[in-house]
Amino acid sequence: MTQRITIYQVLPRLFGNLNATNRPHGTYEVNGSGKMEDFTAERLQEIREMGFTHIWYTGIVEHATKTAFGAELPANHPDIVKGEAGSPYAIRDYYDIAPALAVNPSARMAEFEMLVERTHQAGLGVIIDFVPNHLSRQYASDVRPGYVKDFGEEDNTKVAFAPHNNFYYLPDEALVLDSGTSEPNYQEYPAKATGNNCFTNRPSRNDWYETVKLNYGIDLAGDWQTYYDPIPDTWLKMMDILNFWAQKGVDGFRCDMAELVPVPFWNWVIRKLKTGYPDLLMIAEVYQPERYGEFVNAGFDYLYDKVGLYDRMVQLIKGERGTDTIEEALQLPTQIRSHLLRFMENHDEQRLASDFIAGDGRAAFPAMCLTALVDGNPLMIYFGQELGERGMDAEGYSGLDGRTTIFDYWSVESVRGWLKGEGEVPELKKRYRQLLELARLPIFREGVYYNLNYYNPQLTSQRCSALLRELNGVVALVVVNFDHSPKEVNITLPQHALELLQISPEAVCRLSELVYRQQTYALLRPDYPYTLDVERYGMAIYLFTPIGS
Repeated sequence: MTQRITIYQVLPRLFGNLNATNRPHGTYEVNGSGKMEDFTAERLQEIREMGFTHIWYTGIVEHATKTAFGAELPANHPDIVKGEAGSPYAIRDYYDIAPALAVNPSARMAEFEMLVERTHQAGLGVIIDFVPNHLSRQYASDVRPGYVKDFGEEDNTKVAFAPHNNFYYLPDEALVLDSGTSEPNYQEYPAKATGNNCFTNRPSRNDWYETVKLNYGIDLAGDWQTYYDPIPDTWLKMMDILNFWAQKGVDGFRCDMAELVPVPFWNWVIRKLKTGYPDLLMIAEVYQPERYGEFVNAGFDYLYDKVGLYDRMVQLIKGERGTDTIEEALQLPTQIRSHLLRFMENHDEQRLASDFIAGDGRAAFPAMCLTALVDGNPLMIYFGQELGERGMDAEGYSGLDGRTTIFDYWSVESVRGWLKGEGEVPELKKRYRQLLELARLPIFREGVYYNLNYYNPQLTSQRCSALLRELNGVVALVVVNFDHSPKEVNITLPQHALELLQISPEAVCRLSELVYRQQTYALLRPDYPYTLDVERYGMAIYLFTPIGS
C-alpha cells in the first residue's frame, strides 16, 4: 500500500520567530526572523507525529530584500523589494539560501544541509519552491558553479526577443517605477519585461514590478512563435538549478506559476530529472482546469486544486453555496482528479479563521474534513491552520488582508504560543491530528467514493454533507456538519450505492464510530434511515465491517 502524502507548508522566516515586537514595516533588527535551526529534531518529530510526510519550506532560496547581511550580501534597492523582508518569489540567487534564515549567514548553505538531514532523520521529505517564470530585477548569483553563466550575461539587449536570450527587452526604453522612497530611483536600461507578462517600461504597483520575466524560447511580445531547437539557454540553466537542489537531498519542488512556463519545457526537464531522481515530487501551481491534462502529461505528480474543491468549500463556509453543490467540484476525469493536491490554506490565500472567511478556525474545520476524506489525494496544511491562526495582523506591506505575510518580518502569535509551550494544546489541533490519522486509513486512502447528498436532499437545508467510501467490502459512512448547531441527521443508503460498491445488502456488520470510538452492530440495508448525531462544525464516521471480514 502506498503512503498518503501529507504536506506541512511553513514559512521559516516566521515559524520560529519568538520576537513579539511585530512593529508594522519593522526591520530585521526590530522584528527578528525565524531560523532554519528552529526546526529542531523535537519539533520535526512533533510535525511527523501530527501525520505529515513532507515539509514544504517556503522562502528558503535567496530572494531580494531590504536587509544587508554584511558587505558580501548587500540590501537590494527598495524600489524593487516588496516589504522589508521581500517576496520569496523574487529570487536573487537560485543557488543560494536566504541569509535571514541562518544563525550565521556566511554558513547558510551548511545550515540548510543540516536542516535537510534533520528533516530526513525525522522521517519527513523536504519540498522547496522552484520559481521558473521570473526572478528579481537585481538577480546576481555569487555562488553559482563556475561552468554556469549568469542570467542575461550573454543576452543581446538591443532586441526585444532572441531565442538564446534569458530575458525580454524593451530596447531604447528605461524602466520607470513609482518610487516610494527617498533614494534615487532604481535604474534599468534597457527595461526588461515584468514577471506577469507585462511588456511595458512602466509596470504598475499591481504588476509583479519587482521581477523580470524569463524567456523560454517564445516570442511573447511578437508573433508567439516558438524556438525550442536548439534547446533554449534558459531551459539548460533551469535544469542545472533543479539538479543542484536535488543533489542537496531535496525530495520535491513546488513549481511556482507553472502555467506561465511552456509545457514543452516541463516535459523535457521532468523527464530528465526523474531519470536521476525517480521519486522526486513535482507539484505545479496551476489555475486553469482546462489545461490540467497538459501538466499531468508533462510529468507533474500533482497540481494545485484551488479553483475546484477549495473555491467551492470557501463559498460553502461563507454560506454562498449549499452542500449539494460540492459534487460539481469533483467532476473531473479520473486520470486528472487523482493528481490534485487538496488544501484549504496556503500562503497566497486568506486564513480560514480570518474575518474574511469563517472568523473562527472551528467553523472552517468541516471543509478540511471533507477535503481530507472525499478521496485519497495528497493533502496540504499551512502552518498555524491547525491552531486556528486568524491572519488578522496589519504587518506592513501585506496589510490587514486576512493573510499571513510573506513580505514582512513578523511572528505568528498562535505559533509562538505552541513553540513556547504556553497553555494546553488547542482543541482544534487535536481535531486536525485525529483527522490526519483517519485520512491515512486504507479506506480513505484507496476506497471507492459515493456521494449521498443527491439521495438525501434534506442534508442541504441542514448544512450537512454525506458520502460513502468502500474498500474490500468495508463501508465508511461520513457525515460532515457545516452548521453552528448540532444536528440529528437521517441518512438512507440507495440500493444503487450498494450495487455499485458491490456490497451485499442485509449484511450483519460491526458498526464502529471512528470519531468517538463507539462500537455496536447493525445491518447494512438500503433505504433504511440511519440516525446520526453530528456536533456543530463536526463530523461523524461510521464504519460498517461485515462479520467475518
